[in-house]
Amino acid sequence: MNILVGYSGSGISNKALSLAREHARIFNARVFILTSMEGGSGEKLKEIERIEKSLDEARQFMEEQKVACETHQLARGMSPGEDVVKFAKDNDINLIYVGIKKKSKAQKIILGSTAQYIILKAPCPVMAVK
Repeated sequence: MNILVGYSGSGISNKALSLAREHARIFNARVFILTSMEGGSGEKLKEIERIEKSLDEARQFMEEQKVACETHQLARGMSPGEDVVKFAKDNDINLIYVGIKKKSKAQKIILGSTAQYIILKAPCPVMAVK
């Protein structure tokens, strides 16, 4: 079984990571931890370093419980939702974990919802964690 966690280092994504770790232990699954950045010249070195450190901490969190995992930092010019869905399709993912946070209707219209995109477009079940 392959589990994918959409990860940003936020508190809510840490909750998703924790739940994925517990399920991975139960089902002897491999966990893919994915962070997506838009890419291009807009990326700042400080932000890239923060994400790398966060992914390393997430990997260590999994390894503490002997859960097999891989971390991936993607910057392919796609939105985070598109990146997660494409990665899931390309890597035979069986279950995706994403953190969700409440947004106003105006925020959803202007910014969209990454979790909503993943839930609607994913090739597999999605576990939304709040």
